[in-house]
Amino acid sequence: MSVVGDLRVLLRLPGFRRLLGARLLSQLADGVYQLALAAYVVFSPEKETSPAAIASAMAVLLLPYSLLGPFAGILLDRWRRRQVLLYGNLLRALLAAGTAALVLTGARAWLFYLSALSVTAVNRFVLAGLSAALPRVVDRERLVVANSLSPTAGTLAATAGGGLAFLLRLATPYTPLHGRGDDALVVTLGAVLYLLAGLSALRLGRDRLGPGTRHGAPRIRAALAGTARGLRDGLRHLRARRSAAYALATMALMRFCYGAWTVQLLMLCRYAWGSAAPAGIGLGLLGVALALSGAGFFAAAVLTPWAVQRAGRFGWFALCAGSATVLVPALGLPFAPLPALIAAFVLGLVTQSSKITADTAVQSSVDDSFRGRVFSLYDMLFNVAFVAAAGVAALLLPPDGRSAWLVATVTVLYAATTALVLLVLAGLLGTSREHSIHHNTAAPGGRST
Repeated sequence: MSVVGDLRVLLRLPGFRRLLGARLLSQLADGVYQLALAAYVVFSPEKETSPAAIASAMAVLLLPYSLLGPFAGILLDRWRRRQVLLYGNLLRALLAAGTAALVLTGARAWLFYLSALSVTAVNRFVLAGLSAALPRVVDRERLVVANSLSPTAGTLAATAGGGLAFLLRLATPYTPLHGRGDDALVVTLGAVLYLLAGLSALRLGRDRLGPGTRHGAPRIRAALAGTARGLRDGLRHLRARRSAAYALATMALMRFCYGAWTVQLLMLCRYAWGSAAPAGIGLGLLGVALALSGAGFFAAAVLTPWAVQRAGRFGWFALCAGSATVLVPALGLPFAPLPALIAAFVLGLVTQSSKITADTAVQSSVDDSFRGRVFSLYDMLFNVAFVAAAGVAALLLPPDGRSAWLVATVTVLYAATTALVLLVLAGLLGTSREHSIHHNTAAPGGRST
């Protein structure tokens, strides 16, 4: 069946359609909330932002709750995933409202970061639950298409949320507290959207999203005591499924490259292109870059199922990484807005294409009872790679964001990823060929067939 036909079938499935709706609202709220945080932390006129400050903010927001990955996985394999979507989004709505109050009152930085950390910590449960639940609402044959549509549509929703936040900020340029009031208003919009996302989960049955094997509701102490054992079991399960493990490793490298580019883009928009321009130009360029990345995500959703059918998962992965190897230096070294905006589309395309193939490899290879744990580990690896990229960028970037060394580092990593994927592909093909030869030549009595 064609991709368009598969998409029509998927959208006719009530479970998939409702899960997709919950994802879209949740990630739309993510986009609004994250743009408000970026505007407050990076683009506030009274703040002197540096690469080190951005890296520190990312570490504060990402690293602590990355440690929740194993805990989230164990609980996702026990809790009803629909309840995670419901109560997780309701809790985020409450916490985001608290963030808005802190922004409005100009509270101390540590209080602001603690509030933002709480929102993003709950986000790990919600996103991991959405990924783990997807195979419960579609059949195995259409899982690649579902992975193209659902996470990509969510990313597009987050991009649209960023655009919505940007437009709201432009529409309210004069508030009693100027920039703080604008940022607080946008964060409040995010809180409202989180509330709607939580309520939308009620359209799904309590047990519709699994998990398939129920262990009962564990006590917190029992869950904590079983974390190490669950993590070990999840790693063993993943190690026995090589294609999924390779997909995670290569995707982490792609995520690292995307993180380094993101920090550089923030600094370029803040200083190199925005400091001498009229107010709002830097933030506007960032908004355009996010929109183009969203277009790249959409293109990835359209191209990936077709490409995987023809080149295979790792073949398409290698083509994406190889394309980035060539195009990143060509588009990045001029340090000009137009090439950087084109790079936003290219990196959106190759990064999302790689994520779709990695998601599918994991979902196709991992048993349902382990999916929550593995996707939480997946999430944790993503966050560590992104924060590590921010740390490297802080070391290499000058204040205005122009660094040929950083562009060269990202290029080398894309090249290394391409080589690694090609080696994995060659190994998998070799194993498959040997198995085929053995199967075709072996016959009773030792005769060839």
